[in-house]
Amino acid sequence: MNRTLTLCAGLVLLALGQASADTLLKLDARAAAPAPTTGHLQLGTARSPQGQTLDVNSQYLLRDGKPWLPVMGEYHYSRAPASQWDTQLRLMKAAGIDIVASYVFWNHHQEQPGAFNWKGTHDLRRFVQLAQAAGLQVVVRLGPWAHGEARYGGIPDWVVDKMPTRGNDPEYMGHVERLYAEIGVQLKGLLWKDGGPVVGVQLENEYNVRGPGKGEDHISALKKLALKAGMDVPLYTVTGWDGTVYPSGEVTPVFGGYPDEPWATSTRELPPKETHAFRFNTRVSGDLGAQTQSHAPGTAETDKDKVPFLGAEYGPGLPAMYRRRTLVSPDDIAAMLPVQLGSGVNLFGYYMFHGGRNPVGVGGTGLEESTLSGGYNDTPRISYDFQAPLGPDGQQRPVLTKLRPFHYFLREHGAALATMTVRQPERSPTNPADLQTPRWSVRSKGDAGFLFFNNHVRQYAMPAQVGVRFELQLPGGTVTLPSTPIDIPNGAYFIWPINLELDGVMLRHATAQPVTRLDAGAQGIVHVFATTAGVPAEFALPDGIRTLKPDANQLQRIGSRDGRAVSVLLLAPEQVEQLNVLEIAGQRRLVFSEQQAWVADGKLQLRGIGPQPLRAAVFPALPGPRAVGLKVGQDGLLQRLELAGDNAQPTLQISPTRPARAVPPVLKGGLAKAAVQPIPEAFAAAATWSLKLPQPLAPNAEDVLLELDFVGDIGRVFAGSRMLDDWYYNGQRWQIGLRQFALQPGAELQLSVLPLRGDAPVYIDAAHRPAFAAGQTQVAELRGARLLTVRRAAIAP
Repeated sequence: MNRTLTLCAGLVLLALGQASADTLLKLDARAAAPAPTTGHLQLGTARSPQGQTLDVNSQYLLRDGKPWLPVMGEYHYSRAPASQWDTQLRLMKAAGIDIVASYVFWNHHQEQPGAFNWKGTHDLRRFVQLAQAAGLQVVVRLGPWAHGEARYGGIPDWVVDKMPTRGNDPEYMGHVERLYAEIGVQLKGLLWKDGGPVVGVQLENEYNVRGPGKGEDHISALKKLALKAGMDVPLYTVTGWDGTVYPSGEVTPVFGGYPDEPWATSTRELPPKETHAFRFNTRVSGDLGAQTQSHAPGTAETDKDKVPFLGAEYGPGLPAMYRRRTLVSPDDIAAMLPVQLGSGVNLFGYYMFHGGRNPVGVGGTGLEESTLSGGYNDTPRISYDFQAPLGPDGQQRPVLTKLRPFHYFLREHGAALATMTVRQPERSPTNPADLQTPRWSVRSKGDAGFLFFNNHVRQYAMPAQVGVRFELQLPGGTVTLPSTPIDIPNGAYFIWPINLELDGVMLRHATAQPVTRLDAGAQGIVHVFATTAGVPAEFALPDGIRTLKPDANQLQRIGSRDGRAVSVLLLAPEQVEQLNVLEIAGQRRLVFSEQQAWVADGKLQLRGIGPQPLRAAVFPALPGPRAVGLKVGQDGLLQRLELAGDNAQPTLQISPTRPARAVPPVLKGGLAKAAVQPIPEAFAAAATWSLKLPQPLAPNAEDVLLELDFVGDIGRVFAGSRMLDDWYYNGQRWQIGLRQFALQPGAELQLSVLPLRGDAPVYIDAAHRPAFAAGQTQVAELRGARLLTVRRAAIAP
């Protein structure tokens, strides 16, 4: 212990001693990069009837022969009302998502032996069709074992009860064959080879099981069943972490990472995670919560030079688990992007991008993962919020505003980035716990590249990097940036360009992040950049070094091409967080709004929560925007649009109905030998409140959110005896969209809050852990409850 303290003190003194000196961070990117190879992966049909192609080599994906670095987001159709699918898929597209992924949970479709249910919220075919209409590609995660915090990983009870699973047992594989055949019927005519959006399928999940009839043989058998069911697609994937085994060449692995581990058993803050540290020799990022343990290296470790680095499960939030209730910040999530992209990821996939709710099984059976059914974790019976960028009812979370600029960057510059090789600095951290050494990398090809930097680690303050300059040795010479040393503050993370060609204008470097490009007609070509907080925005241009000031209302000309101006639009952090890049009236436009903005039926859609007016600023201006009550104005560069707010918010009548009673101590046990969720009978001790809805319930609103602010252990909301939603307290506001439940006018809901004991062995972030007064042993409080209208308007262009 004393040696550790001495070492830490020494590092701090060393850092302080260097504070007054410049820090030159060096990297050599002159070595030739290996060319991509083909022939190893034996996947499916890559050509559509229209002649479009989707191929893969050892380094990246190719669409129509051009490198493609897409963004993928998970959204579970069977955990969401079918009435919401169309809007939510379009919101995902507007946020920069290119591919939507979804599990097919077997027990959602065939809970009992016999017929499958593909209707309503189970209508996979309609979900895929709506995704195509929204301009999204689709990856279907077939299972049969999915995990996804589902009961038995999604395998029906009647299968688990009767036969061995997750291997080539003949009886089990017979049922899997029928499942795959049913999915094949749902997807018939919707595959890439048919001109449809389905570009890939995933087989199994987190599969590191070895032995006779298992391992590589099982994955190979599943692929044969998928092909037999007609699922011939360009990509067959498996998850590549936690020692996964698969037949090399038949599938390609996908990877992921999370900024914390809700599945861990610790009741304390965890050490710094790998997701915030650049990786140069491995693609596997720590513990991702696989339900089985591997005792040998997986196939992905030996396949590294044969397959591209594709991601499927980078967490833009975290699941709720009873014993560990982590609440991540937007920066905890967004800081992962420069790290993962700078480590070589060439498909950025999120799990989950959209939250949801579990369906309730026959007879009220919970379909969630639970220690009561032998699961490793306890999760809410209904809620699958996941702190996702889009909440279960489509709410825009703050994290989404941090992620969008990275997505737009990839849409514009991903083709170039995909071909670039990861370069390791001369000095890099020895492990994720090294918080002193600067965290950065470069991806380059020839003299062009991007510099990636991260100075944010969840729950750990990072030292300011003082007096920093970067020295990059490139084939054509050395680039040093910026021109004068800068200080990089704690919490900063960014992507900066090196030798980026901007429509004929060579940008040698910039200390600002590229976002997107648009053709503004008579105003020329506009390249949008975002400033890095605390760092001057320096642009090294052919006519010299220029330091630009952010202003969303000013084009700053940097050159010309073919008689047209080439300009930079430089945005401050608060401006880029309001930015949406949308195609409206046949033209790419910038739409700035604090509210949600997307396109449907050729119109700009705005959606907001609460009484505030709906506002947006558009560039280039819409030719003739029209909507009832719309105010239109011009403020310099930006066209201003505004629709009046609605101050008549519905009133909720709240009455306490039952005080809390003493709850017994939280027990430990289960496979994790940690805190387990209280048994159902324990909820008799819950405090309860009546929540009386008004009559009528905001008839002109698209939806009404019930927002609850409580402190306790577990909250539940009922309409009569029907549980609508549930929630593990973690400090996050709980919101429930009410329209989906078709409640009667003036309905009375009940909120129950199970008390949280002061000695409960569960982890809650320090900022939200309740403080117990002397002699207080438990807490169950409702601090606030209200109704918020969700308003939507369509503006014709």
